Amino acid sequence: MAMRTGQSVSGFIASDPQLTHGPEGVARFYARIGIEHYRHEDDGTFTQLEPSFHNLVMFRASAERAADMFAKGDRFVAAGYVREYAYERDGQHASGDEFVATTIGHDTARSRYTVDRTPRNDPAGQDPAGPARDQGFTPAERTTGSTTVAEAIGN
Repeated sequence: MAMRTGQSVSGFIASDPQLTHGPEGVARFYARIGIEHYRHEDDGTFTQLEPSFHNLVMFRASAERAADMFAKGDRFVAAGYVREYAYERDGQHASGDEFVATTIGHDTARSRYTVDRTPRNDPAGQDPAGPARDQGFTPAERTTGSTTVAEAIGN
């Protein structure tokens, strides 16, 4: 059996995320993301370079959950694919690209959070945390501070 592979990206949310709905009601999450870059020096150290900035989008229910989970400054890891698109600005044809995330989560090496493992289908139908609970996060539990892996897993 072949192993399915894809593209991934990790970085930080550089803009306030936006949740919009298209003409047919399809939810769309959009955020400008930053990706940090480093140069390996001859003496074994690393020098941080300027980050690069890109567009990240998600669609449908995943977009709605991402809008509840993420804020500017949050660290993330996402899987998906790069899509090129064309548009017109000021009468000129232009093109761009965006990362279409099919899955996204907080970067466990840099964020602390708790996971709610109760079943998603609450028998009473009353989940006080709303859509964010589906992903195991509540907005109050989200933190953006830098942490070590040991701190992230509670050691």
